[in-house]
Amino acid sequence: MKQAPTTLTYFVDEMDCANCVKKVEAATSKLPGATVLRSNFTTQILEVTLDEQVTPRATLEKNLKDMGYGPNLQAENGQQPRTQNQKPATDRSDEHEKNAWHQTRQGKLVIQSGILLGMAYLLGFLLPEFARWFYIAATLLGVWPLLKKAVASAKLGDPFSINMLVSVAALSALLIGAEAEGAVVVFFFAIGELLEGVAAGKARQSIKKLAALAPKTATVVHEGHTHEVPVSSLQVGQVVQVSPGGRIPSDGTLLEGESSIDDSPVTGESIPVHKSPGSTVFAGSINLEAVIRVRVDKTSRDNTIARIIKMVEEAEESRAPTARFIDRFSRYYTPVVVLVSLLTVLIPPLFLGGAWMDWIYRGISILLIGCPCALVLSTPAAITSGIASGARRGLLIKGGAALEALAGIKTVAFDKTGTLTENRPRVTDILPLKVTQDQALQRAASVEQGSSHPLAKALLEKAKTLSLLPAQNARALQGRGVSALIEGVQHSVTSPRHAAEQTDLTEVQSQIQDLEHQGKTVVVLLQENTPLALFAIRDEPRADAREALLQLQSMGIQTTMLTGDNHRTGQAIGQQLGIQVQSELLPEDKLSHIRALKQQGGVAMVGDGINDAPALAESTVGIAMGGGTEVALETADAALLRNQTRDVPALIQLSRSTMRNIQQNIVFALGLKAVFLVTTLMGYTNLWMAILADTGATLLVTANALRLLRK
Repeated sequence: MKQAPTTLTYFVDEMDCANCVKKVEAATSKLPGATVLRSNFTTQILEVTLDEQVTPRATLEKNLKDMGYGPNLQAENGQQPRTQNQKPATDRSDEHEKNAWHQTRQGKLVIQSGILLGMAYLLGFLLPEFARWFYIAATLLGVWPLLKKAVASAKLGDPFSINMLVSVAALSALLIGAEAEGAVVVFFFAIGELLEGVAAGKARQSIKKLAALAPKTATVVHEGHTHEVPVSSLQVGQVVQVSPGGRIPSDGTLLEGESSIDDSPVTGESIPVHKSPGSTVFAGSINLEAVIRVRVDKTSRDNTIARIIKMVEEAEESRAPTARFIDRFSRYYTPVVVLVSLLTVLIPPLFLGGAWMDWIYRGISILLIGCPCALVLSTPAAITSGIASGARRGLLIKGGAALEALAGIKTVAFDKTGTLTENRPRVTDILPLKVTQDQALQRAASVEQGSSHPLAKALLEKAKTLSLLPAQNARALQGRGVSALIEGVQHSVTSPRHAAEQTDLTEVQSQIQDLEHQGKTVVVLLQENTPLALFAIRDEPRADAREALLQLQSMGIQTTMLTGDNHRTGQAIGQQLGIQVQSELLPEDKLSHIRALKQQGGVAMVGDGINDAPALAESTVGIAMGGGTEVALETADAALLRNQTRDVPALIQLSRSTMRNIQQNIVFALGLKAVFLVTTLMGYTNLWMAILADTGATLLVTANALRLLRK
């Protein structure tokens, strides 16, 4: 009976760079019965399905070890491994995170090679006959680990690896008597690998700082008593107590107490938010003012922070089209470089009377110039830095493909409710008729107290500074409003249509129509059959909505609103914000509009509701507001955790910055190599310049990508 393939998840020591992932993937994919599911140099995770009847896992692990990588089995078919008792991958970290650069293996190699080089240089003045032996020692010390990896890669079908190019160049330099150049070749290559490891470590730290936001312990309330437990043990439904200054241990709902909550560690929102019973709170947020009690709604594995980290890790595994192109390009580029180097060595001496030593020297230089380190690093380094930078600012991007697509967006389509507006109706106008404004508001709110209707909440919010009057016999008037006895007199808050059935509204009809033309919902406060006041209520635009739309327009991006709301309300909000409006749309109508807009170029859809999910999925890039439904968040390609409209242009600007960074990196990588290739063939540059061309390009690309982390 054929055994089903096993899914193995490894934490791979030393797989901490883009080129490392490329080599590991290539070697693993060539094994019969093996398929790479995911790999990530940020988390150092390799997940592979393996038919162990064809290739035992021991073979896979041996191949990785031969290439210089340390596989540590973390999970088998999603469960703890049956053969090993390993720490979870989330508890592991790369040596560049735990140690200073000089304490890492690569750092020690750089220091040791540097000492030998320094001694050789000094001996060149004092005892020249001994200097060459120190250069040889420095070369062999640096080339040995590279040569082992190169041979292992060649056995696995990758003879044109970067390690092979550098090893051949360094050893060839020794053979032609260029010991100093050979030593410097491996020294600078070691520096380049060290810089790449440090850069990857910084990106990892940027993400892992998120995991440190949630506290390790929580104070659970049980039968009137409190006790401390690990956050990992919290269950949905438990109640936890958070003191002022403490961090909220899990996503939940505020049950008791009111306090200002600092959500900035999670969402990036700089201003503390006042929250009261019924409000949603996030793991990692800081309680600022009073003791609160929170019902746990999500476990530690499923809270906001855990989901952010998971999304970012998945995003880093998702490669941008440019990255995939560079990978394909490098497969052909490296063999071509070897061929050009070989032809440079052979053709001039054999057919043009050139000196062998001169052209061997130039051939070695071309091998070094052609090393694709910087080119391979150019895209993933920028993508990883861009995604990490966005996550710190509450801009979650679910992959390199989404990040790249955002740069080419021509149109942004917005849902209205909860996206351009707050999804929180507010009282915008009070027109008192027989009483003062405060008296009208007090009586209307007194009638509405206890109601959960959005219009009732708007009136109660407006009247929160007033003392409400006792209300008796309160009852809902189905589809029409609410009534109650206030001071023994019948009062009702109702629609103009229902009020007109009980009293004459002719004198205020024009005012009602003006308010309704502004997209506002009008309610009438009646005392018996006498109208006391009119109230206008509307879901108002977000404070930053107009600013965000202006920013998008200044970036050359068209905007449109797609809403299921009525035409009058949609147009009123659209005119206020200066945006084109398509109203009274069903989910399938929104989908059709997105398809039509895509014919004009890339479209981003911004929404927060279940009804937005089809349009989010159909758009080039779907963007979910952070306060939206889980369906919207799961369907979208990006999420705005701060729940602010102005983060839409910020997201697109981050994408454009990242793509500019990638373009700059590719120009640095290929431009330097092209210049030095020509000058080397013409004899103007030597092996020293070739070394600087390779390491210099890697250094430029790495430093340029890290600039994104400062944004």
